[in-house]
Amino acid sequence: MQRMGSVIGIKADKIEEYKRLHAAVWPEVLEMITKCGIRNYSIYLKEPENLMFSYFEYVGDDFAADQKKMAAHPRTQEWWAVCGPLQKPFETRKEGEWWAGMEEVFHAD
Repeated sequence: MQRMGSVIGIKADKIEEYKRLHAAVWPEVLEMITKCGIRNYSIYLKEPENLMFSYFEYVGDDFAADQKKMAAHPRTQEWWAVCGPLQKPFETRKEGEWWAGMEEVFHAD
């Protein structure tokens, strides 16, 4: 199992819409998240900075392949098309990232 953390900004005037969408995530999107080895997925919001932090645990064997599988899923593409414009990615993110990946520097069970 691999723990994953990432961050992104959110447009201030889109926070309520983002919360509303995530209160009822489309079932097909949730299924694909599970099929792609993602468990214990959470998104947190820090206001007034409008910073979102996501955490999940990856239990698969090939993260890159599972991410490609997710990206090819039509219903997930629709979900991203709805949610993406609400978000504000960091200019400093790595090429190919939308949410900026983070390095784990500490963990305790």
